[in-house]
Amino acid sequence: MSKKWGFGADTPAAGVEEILKMLEGRWKLVILFHLFGGQVKRFSELERAIDGISQKMLIQQLRQMEADGIVRRIVYHQVPPKVEYCLTDWGQSLCPALDALLKWADLRPLPAPAGEMADN
Repeated sequence: MSKKWGFGADTPAAGVEEILKMLEGRWKLVILFHLFGGQVKRFSELERAIDGISQKMLIQQLRQMEADGIVRRIVYHQVPPKVEYCLTDWGQSLCPALDALLKWADLRPLPAPAGEMADN
């Protein structure tokens, strides 16, 4: 494991736990998918694009991802105020990992019908 995160080989799960904490929450991955590919979106665009998210929750999730270095917040000092969000280079580098995760999920075997034993 990387010493950058402050854990060693004796705690192999610590790194995974630390990264998962950055991505946990109902909306963070959804927000990431809306910003992948170098997209820059205004707050209101994200709010409209993500069905069911409250303004408060969107603000909270974006601020957490900004603090973690995943999202960049760009404030334009104008009237009316304009705020845009995009992924940092590090945030953008999550794209292949999440794409691999989706491909892995597509390989999930169908659940066995009731009463049948599933393969191990």
